[in-house]
Amino acid sequence: MTVEKRLLPSQRLNIAAPVVSTLVALLISAIPIYGGGVNPLIGYVELLHGALGDKLALTETFVMFAPLLLCGLSVALAFTCKFWNIGAEGQLYCGALFASFFAVYATSVPSFIAIPVMLVVGFLGGAGWAIIPAILKVKLKVDDVVTTLLGNWVMTYAVAAILFGPWKDPVTGWPESPVISSTTKLPILIPGSRFHLGIVLALLVAVAFYVIIRKTKWGFELLGIGGNQTASYAAGINVSRDFIFAAIVSGGIAGLAGVGQLAGILFHMTTDISPGFGYTGVVIAMVGGLSPIGVVLASFLMAVVVQGTQAMHRATGVPWALAETIQGIILLCLLVGVFFTKYRLRRGT
Repeated sequence: MTVEKRLLPSQRLNIAAPVVSTLVALLISAIPIYGGGVNPLIGYVELLHGALGDKLALTETFVMFAPLLLCGLSVALAFTCKFWNIGAEGQLYCGALFASFFAVYATSVPSFIAIPVMLVVGFLGGAGWAIIPAILKVKLKVDDVVTTLLGNWVMTYAVAAILFGPWKDPVTGWPESPVISSTTKLPILIPGSRFHLGIVLALLVAVAFYVIIRKTKWGFELLGIGGNQTASYAAGINVSRDFIFAAIVSGGIAGLAGVGQLAGILFHMTTDISPGFGYTGVVIAMVGGLSPIGVVLASFLMAVVVQGTQAMHRATGVPWALAETIQGIILLCLLVGVFFTKYRLRRGT
């Protein structure tokens, strides 16, 4: 049995693979759920109800959806031109940190100015952290997987150093920044929920991603670089420039995810502002096939899974570790489904 790459990705499998993969994942996940003493059908009913069952559940799913979407789009844009950005997590932290430096002290700045400035500052923070590995790759041929991955740890430890040091709360001793100015908090769009402006902005970024990739010269160049870098050079495309610019935009989008968490949910900088959105964004980008629509759908599916498994844990008593295991099983099955849209098994050698 050998693995053979398909000449063209299967369009039928592109549609069927996510559905089949999800069903297979649910069947596999039923085993540990049953082993945990819970009827799998009851568990899955609680999962769906906890993610989609009422206004509160649905709005909380969208709260989870926004940072997942932004991190997925960040990685997808970078991967399109083969900048292997595994550093969305660190870029998210850097964007949130830069935004917090502004937001904490912007007490006298009106909201209509403070919020756009905070978004720009957060974008620049993420972009600045992403451009370092991009320049190292272009100029020195340093592996971008290694530099972006290590950059996550450097940034998260830098944030911890600041929060355990000069910004440590002198009263509670908690490692968190002062509360940001009220003028920088993102408006709540649905009363009685946490559905904030950042969720709409994340969807607008997805629309912008679609326009860039499908309708602009730069998007065409990114697709060309990702398809064949040598041919792109021959066609006169400035590959190095496009590569670095893609890293800037990719990191900036991840930085916006950090701003959304800071100004829409937590309202101060913390060491756990992200539970791993940047890493999950890599999986989302791959499951979504690096396409804007695919990333939106994959992000929403993942938000449903995360929010739903948390609700299942609360309602049925399924151990939290088991709930996280279910998330991993679903992600793994989705990735296997993506693999079979591009490759097939053939008998023989």
